[in-house]
Amino acid sequence: MADKVRIGLIGLGFMGTTHFRIYQDLPDAQVVAVADIDSKRRQGDISTVSGNIGNADNSIPLNLDGIQSYADGLEMIRNAELDMVDICVPTPWHKELILAALAAKRHVFSEKPLCRDLQQMGEMVAALKNSDRFFNVGLCIRAWPEYRHAREGFQAGKFGNVKCATFRRISPHLDGGGAWNNWFCKFDMCGGALLDMHMHDVDAIRYFFGRPQAVTAFGAKALRSDASIDHVVANYDFGDGKLITAEGGWAAAKTVPFEMSFLIICEKATLQLDNNGYKIHWENGTVENPQVSDPALPTGWHQELAYFVQSVKKGIKPDKYQNLEEVVDSFRMVMAEQESIDRKKTIIVQY
Repeated sequence: MADKVRIGLIGLGFMGTTHFRIYQDLPDAQVVAVADIDSKRRQGDISTVSGNIGNADNSIPLNLDGIQSYADGLEMIRNAELDMVDICVPTPWHKELILAALAAKRHVFSEKPLCRDLQQMGEMVAALKNSDRFFNVGLCIRAWPEYRHAREGFQAGKFGNVKCATFRRISPHLDGGGAWNNWFCKFDMCGGALLDMHMHDVDAIRYFFGRPQAVTAFGAKALRSDASIDHVVANYDFGDGKLITAEGGWAAAKTVPFEMSFLIICEKATLQLDNNGYKIHWENGTVENPQVSDPALPTGWHQELAYFVQSVKKGIKPDKYQNLEEVVDSFRMVMAEQESIDRKKTIIVQY
């Protein structure tokens, strides 16, 4: 392999431009090709791109000098000289691009959610199990420094058994926010806040605590979208009495600050992350304020992409943050939540 991992990036919306900027700062990464259906974005004009977290200035064009440009991601996969493909397009096109990239012997990093239904998930899992290419999904909370620190301490028994925990993810609404064809507000394309955003906390619960037996979820539908669950509250039954819940939504007014938070109450300490920072409140009265962020790789996005690029470069399977089984588990959990809301009953999760 060349000194740098050659990357083809498909989709120059919020996550695609975020990934692009991160790759620019990684010494072993080089974006050699981009693909987007928007001709202006293919020329670097990302002024219409917006997101619900971060403070990137999208009025400044991307520097795409020397980078091949394609209107079609499949054409890029077929024709560009690539080591890996990074997929940041709307959810309905993930499966086709993932399968094409695997067939072309490219390593694949795909944004979440992987797909819209369990049938599509089954097709992708079959292809991945038959491929020797590396694969990771943008479930970035697993790599987010504060979540990672909390999880490692919990798994090591540092805080004792968990008594109860709540995870929250609240966003200002995305209706008319610059996303292609306003796709976040279309149920058939996006799956709503339930699938696209709340998925992060569903996966965090899987990451911290393992597989719940059942889920009971309540959702508010069509608050900002056509027919999606735009706000959800869910309970996860592990069969042992602990209370684990998650709440998420993107129905709030535009001026509401984005929030990703947790409160994890354990025998020896309570772990708290909110917009005021990350703290560990020990039962003896001590309050710890761990400084866990790496200035060079400050977010989960930075951490997951830097790790995947290094894995590709070194030829070492990327398993630090996730494996395919757990990714599928989290998808099955969130699909069970959708069923719980639709049927107004508790759903046993079928793994």
